[in-house]
Amino acid sequence: MKKTTGMDRAATAKWRPATRALRGGTWRSEHGETSEALFLSSGYTYDDAQTVADRFAGTAQGMTYSRLQNPTVAMLEERIALIEGAEACRAQASGMAAMTAALLCQLSAGDHVVAARAAFGSCRWLVDTLLPKFGIETTVIDSADNAAWEAAIRPNTKVFFFETPANPTLDVVDLAHVCGLARAHGITSVVDNAFASPVLQRPMEFGADVVAYSATKLMDGQGRVLAGAICASKQWIDEVLMPFQRNTGPTLSAFNAWVVMKGLETLPLRAFKQSEQAVALGEFLEPRVTKAGGRLLHPGLPSHPQHNLAISQMDATGPIFALDVGTRARAFAILDALELVDISNNIGDARSLMCHPASTTHAGLTEEARAEMGVTEGLLRINVGLEDIADLTEDMDRALAAAGI
Repeated sequence: MKKTTGMDRAATAKWRPATRALRGGTWRSEHGETSEALFLSSGYTYDDAQTVADRFAGTAQGMTYSRLQNPTVAMLEERIALIEGAEACRAQASGMAAMTAALLCQLSAGDHVVAARAAFGSCRWLVDTLLPKFGIETTVIDSADNAAWEAAIRPNTKVFFFETPANPTLDVVDLAHVCGLARAHGITSVVDNAFASPVLQRPMEFGADVVAYSATKLMDGQGRVLAGAICASKQWIDEVLMPFQRNTGPTLSAFNAWVVMKGLETLPLRAFKQSEQAVALGEFLEPRVTKAGGRLLHPGLPSHPQHNLAISQMDATGPIFALDVGTRARAFAILDALELVDISNNIGDARSLMCHPASTTHAGLTEEARAEMGVTEGLLRINVGLEDIADLTEDMDRALAAAGI
């Protein structure tokens, strides 16, 4: 591979997903390093005054300031765009920086957003609290109800915003229907794809306009750094997102970009293996939980009401699922009895993690909002990692027994 082959779309277009995840975006320096270089520089120098003037005018390519461009960050952006199948990508400082930028860059006072009821707590805060502060109207609906999307459209509706599968209730949105509806009405669809990653689901293949990520999750996969990303058409990135990003600065550091690139190298291996293990663990848990009066929420299992939809638009259903065991006391008893699985509110990690969303990720919402989206006091969310599945089932077996299940 030549020094700039990874940045050449004519070459990378022929590569398959695993190759893109490993080599896409690689941009080697004159030293010919094997691993991508880490460019820790806030600024750049120029050989003459006209060069810098041309770059700032946009008539010449090149780096100007690391709030806008950085070689390491540029490599990550190209790699994510290739895996996603997008024309362009801009990295962000975190997942929530990505969600916030994807919305605020295109909305103004008087606009209207239709958003999914089931969502990460901070995403619901954006919809319920932040956007209305700027005079932006919002409507929250059951995202699994196709008719609800059309019913919520107003003359001033500008954005559909949702995640699928949803955090933490694993609601699944019909991507082709909802994104097609948005296109038909001139509405921009913004999809949070953090639960799946572009390895398992590529919303743009179903008509999504903008796909946003917390790259902290599956993309890094090791629980090391915060990062986010926004994928879209080159025109949308350049004309809609970039003015906002240039002047507000939700910039990803070069170090964090480099770490996420290393995570992407193994993303296809991790994502599919963890999905496989999540199905196996779900199959083990479901009879126990159901017999005790609870329920399992797992799009990879036939019991999920949108199972067929999930497997039709995902290559695998991901490492995350939820179980409702009825009460907070029972949920806490399970968490406290874990010996291998960590109590943690992160997801996408190679380690198995479990949390109680009502008291952690969704604690900032009102009790009514949590009840509306199905975040009950008995709900637990688990991220299934790469440990031996026998060890995971033994640990969960002990924990359930300790809770009387």
